[in-house]
Amino acid sequence: MELKYGDKIIEMQGVIVEVHDGCAAIDLKGRLGYLKIPLRMLITDYPLKVGQEVAFRMSFIEVLSKEVNEKYVSNLEKRNRKEGNL
Repeated sequence: MELKYGDKIIEMQGVIVEVHDGCAAIDLKGRLGYLKIPLRMLITDYPLKVGQEVAFRMSFIEVLSKEVNEKYVSNLEKRNRKEGNL
């Protein structure tokens, strides 16, 4: 499916607030939220530490369709039942 709206790529910045074996958590500046990502998505020449600033570029997220992808919903429900969340 193709996006309807053109890219408006903006720079986002944040501060590392958690570092774990497989992921890092970032508080986005401007009260834009919190992001937890796998370490393999971070490019760095330095050991990671809480308090380091990061930046990345992204565009806005566009909903592609009003329809729900039932396969994903079903998989989420199965996983939640297995984990006891439902």
